[in-house]
Amino acid sequence: MPDQKIGQLLDALGVTIDLDEGDLPTDAHIILKIVKTDGTVSLVKAVSESLDWITTLGMLTAALEIENGGYISSRDDEV
Repeated sequence: MPDQKIGQLLDALGVTIDLDEGDLPTDAHIILKIVKTDGTVSLVKAVSESLDWITTLGMLTAALEIENGGYISSRDDEV
């Protein structure tokens, strides 16, 4: 099956993000859980066209850190 644009799919899944005024998204690394027609489950990933492998790895590593609770936003450090 050829590559497909997934913007509408992400919208249909209710994917949202909190962006501040003036924020400029530059890259994306998406992980999707897929249920195949035979009932098997798999994970697939997609990245934006300009994303290189080292930035992809860095984004994935940062996401794991955030999910595991080890990342504190610098905004949270401000008094």
